[in-house]
Amino acid sequence: MTDDRSGTTGSAGIDNTPDDSPLAVHKPSPDKLYGRDASFISKLTTGTGAFNILGPRKVYYIVSSTLVVVSLLLILFRGFHFGIDFAGGTTLIFQPNPGESISTTEVAQVVTSATGIEPDSVQTVGSQIQVSSATLTVDQVASAKGAINSAYAPSGGVSNSAVSETWGSEISQRALIAVIVFLFAVAIFLWIRYEKRVAFGAVLSVLHDLIVTAGVYSLVGFEVTPATVIGLLTILGFSLYDTVVVYDKVQENTKGLTSLTRRTYPEAANLAINQTLMRSINTSLIALLPVAGLLVAGVVILGSGTLKDLSLVMLIGMLIGAYSSVFLAVPVAVDLKLRDPLIKAHTARVLAKRKAEGLVVDADGDPIGRVPVVSPPSKKQKAGRAGSGASSAAGSGGVATATAPAAVEPVAASALTPGAAPKPGAKPVRPRDGSRGGSRGGSSGTGGSAGGKGRPTGKRGR
Repeated sequence: MTDDRSGTTGSAGIDNTPDDSPLAVHKPSPDKLYGRDASFISKLTTGTGAFNILGPRKVYYIVSSTLVVVSLLLILFRGFHFGIDFAGGTTLIFQPNPGESISTTEVAQVVTSATGIEPDSVQTVGSQIQVSSATLTVDQVASAKGAINSAYAPSGGVSNSAVSETWGSEISQRALIAVIVFLFAVAIFLWIRYEKRVAFGAVLSVLHDLIVTAGVYSLVGFEVTPATVIGLLTILGFSLYDTVVVYDKVQENTKGLTSLTRRTYPEAANLAINQTLMRSINTSLIALLPVAGLLVAGVVILGSGTLKDLSLVMLIGMLIGAYSSVFLAVPVAVDLKLRDPLIKAHTARVLAKRKAEGLVVDADGDPIGRVPVVSPPSKKQKAGRAGSGASSAAGSGGVATATAPAAVEPVAASALTPGAAPKPGAKPVRPRDGSRGGSRGGSSGTGGSAGGKGRPTGKRGR
């Protein structure tokens, strides 16, 4: 590290200029210094703004846009595997005898041969086997039951349930209406609680979570059931909760911001994200651990059913919601807020002040150094330089040469009127005769002796 007297910066990028130097700058607080030099985990726990999160927000926009486009393509071309509650159809359920192992492929072949319709899915739900197919007639249901009883002879028999396509279509419409009403209510609340720009960022992040979660669900191919809709609404609420927490901190840091010139709006928002980043991570991890346990239990232990459908949508939604609340909702709100004329003028004022003072700040607006400021030459200085250069070039045959400034010749004492002010550009000299000497009485005395070499008083002799 360099000497503090040199006014340079050390290895940590902190200004070491002495406080009495014209290049002195406010030193960051000890926790700020610790946050810069600490490890990654320490930076997370301190929350002093060590991460420039809002800086590369264009990268976040590209990543989020890519996820949305890919999810939309999956939804359009791959589609969803709707359950019987949405698509309608007939379900046959039976429990094999103890110790008997039955292949789902064999069950599908038995049902197809009996009804002439290939089942949509045959899956093991716990200890039972569930066959889902399109709507069957009464005769087809009886044929399917007889074929299963003949092939496997389950002790509990075969049960069936049917859902009409009309009822399934109505359920789908109600689920879509529920999501739309949810988004509309959230937008109104955020508009009243914050403002329209912030509300737009939150609603956009929720739509992002909804589309990406649906795309992942389409990619995996899990069955869409009422539990899926319940989980989807749950994760939308979780995403909004995390977003509102960050928004509250941003509002707290930007309160009265326009009356100060320390931070810009993006810098205050970046500090808010750093202060709530560890809380967001802890909340997400605590919520994801039991959901992951539900997914493992639903897939590995039970094999299918409500737990699997519910846990998958919640797991994907919570991960995407934690990402969007930090890397999408706040950056969009900041960019929209920068279009506000008041915030735009405040940002220009802060940047102009820093440029004039030569301040170097971090991502949160805290000073970390200062650079020397060279003021631009005035118009008179420019004109004087141009005139001297032109005269020198004319006297040397068009070649400008550097000449020393002419010495100021002193003005003779006889040219000065007693009591008058010196002429501009004239160098005053001591009078060599006795005209200015003498005492206050104006006659020859001790004050004006020795050839008038007494110290001039600047007053007229009486």
